[in-house]
Amino acid sequence: MNSFRKIFKFIFFRFQKKDLLELNNKDLRLGLIVTWIVGMGRYWDDPGAHLGQHLGLGSVAYVFVLALFIFAFLWPLKIPNLNYKKVLTFITLTSLPAILYAIPVERFMSIPEASRLNAQFLAAVAAWRVALYIKFLWKWGLNWLETLVVSFLPLTLIVTGLTMLNLERAVFRIMGGLRMESPANGAYNILVTLTLTSVVVVGPLLLIYIGILIYKRKKSKNT
Repeated sequence: MNSFRKIFKFIFFRFQKKDLLELNNKDLRLGLIVTWIVGMGRYWDDPGAHLGQHLGLGSVAYVFVLALFIFAFLWPLKIPNLNYKKVLTFITLTSLPAILYAIPVERFMSIPEASRLNAQFLAAVAAWRVALYIKFLWKWGLNWLETLVVSFLPLTLIVTGLTMLNLERAVFRIMGGLRMESPANGAYNILVTLTLTSVVVVGPLLLIYIGILIYKRKKSKNT
C-alpha cells in the first residue's frame, strides 16, 4: 500500500528529496508493473499493433533505454547519491498518466475528433511528465540553469534526431495512438513547430551544458 501511495505522491508533485533517496527495489518492481499495464493499455484496441506492443513489452524496454539516455546527461554532473536505478525507478513510478492513451476515443467519436483528442492526451501527458522530471532535478539540488538545460537538452536531441531521420510523424502517431495522418491536422502543425524549435535551440543548449561541465570540473579542481 505504501508503494501505491508513493506513486500518487510522485505523479501529483508531492515528493521531496527524502522520497527520492528512499527509492528501492520494491518501488522499481511496482513501477515496472505499472509501466507494463500502461503499455498494454496503449495498444489494446489497436488492430495494427504487433504482439510485443499488445503485451506491453515495448513500453517496459523503452523505460530502460530512456532512463539510460537521461542518466548519460546526469552522470557527468556528479550529483551525490543519484544513480541509474533511481532515475529508472522514478521514470517507471511516473508512467501512470500515460493510461490516458488507453481510452478508446475512436469508439464514440469520429476519426478526426479522436485524432485531435489523442493528440491532446499526448501533449498533456508529455507536459505532465516533463514537469515531474524538472521537479526531480530540482530536488536533487541542481540550480535553475542546470535544471533547464538537463531537462530540455535530451528532449531536443531526440526530436532533432528524429527530424534528421524523418521519423517524427511516425513516432507522433505511435505515441498518441493516432489512426489518421493529415498535414492539415492542427496537432501535427504544433508538432512541426516543436520540431523546428528543437532544431534551433539544441545547439545553444548543448553549448551551455558543456560550459556547465567545464565550470564544475574547474570548481572541483580548485576545491
